[in-house]
Amino acid sequence: MHVLITGATGLIGKEIVSLCLEKGMRVNYLTTSRAKIIDNKNYKGFYWNPNTQEIDNACFEHVDAIIHLVGASVSKRWTTAHKKEMLSSRIQTTQLLLNSLKTEKHTIKQIVSASAIGIYPNSVINFYTEDFKIKTPSSFLAQVVNEWETAVDEFSKLNIVVSKIRIGLVLSKKGGVLQKITKPIKLGFGAAFGKGTHWQSWIHVTDLATIFLYVLKHNLSGVYNGVSPNPITNQDLTKAIATVLKKPLVLPNIPKFLMALILGEMHVLLFDSQRVSSKKIENKGYSFKYNHLEPALKDLL
Repeated sequence: MHVLITGATGLIGKEIVSLCLEKGMRVNYLTTSRAKIIDNKNYKGFYWNPNTQEIDNACFEHVDAIIHLVGASVSKRWTTAHKKEMLSSRIQTTQLLLNSLKTEKHTIKQIVSASAIGIYPNSVINFYTEDFKIKTPSSFLAQVVNEWETAVDEFSKLNIVVSKIRIGLVLSKKGGVLQKITKPIKLGFGAAFGKGTHWQSWIHVTDLATIFLYVLKHNLSGVYNGVSPNPITNQDLTKAIATVLKKPLVLPNIPKFLMALILGEMHVLLFDSQRVSSKKIENKGYSFKYNHLEPALKDLL
């Protein structure tokens, strides 16, 4: 199989690229830096500039599917400018791919796009499945995800199968949120956030990358939650990390108002609660390598 990947150099992208090459797949990737273009037999880079809607259409040649991951980080302070970039980076890139394929003869049969569980409302009691009806986005992040998914749905008009993976808290030893959580715990300053009762729907990066390729291999359409089968509260997540690292937790929980002062609107990433189900992908036959948090943490830490 031959795939085109956007966001190939990001945390999730690197894991997916590695898995693709391991399975003997050919990978094309898009980059905004000409200096990062590599031209190997099974791994080829192509230039694009979403801001000017420029793309090297050779990237689509002989490609069977697109894995669409690119988007500005949500883990950067939400200034007015960055909020605009969070939205535009997802919509512009999606529209550039779509508009290019409208005028290009191609062999693409499926697009598997990243999405996020941030589309679900903040709740400590709800257990969200993919068929939850999103009426009005309840937050800025939900608005971003909703508009992103709507843009991706347009590929269906080109007779391309559309698949979307709503990603939860990704745990990896190569960066991302786990490194930020473990650093203060290692230094003896670890603590849960707020009451610690809010849900964190997490996933090991290996499982997430494998799910993307599983959806691709089995030509699964629609929305799938990219989370492990066992969500955990923030309090229990913090305790589990401390236990694996063999570090004590002596500080009181960190108040929400304090993090709001420090991080601004972005603090919702630490306090919003989404308990999300993985049953749909499991019912399609996917078997998680890391069902429970402790084995995942032991592998990563």
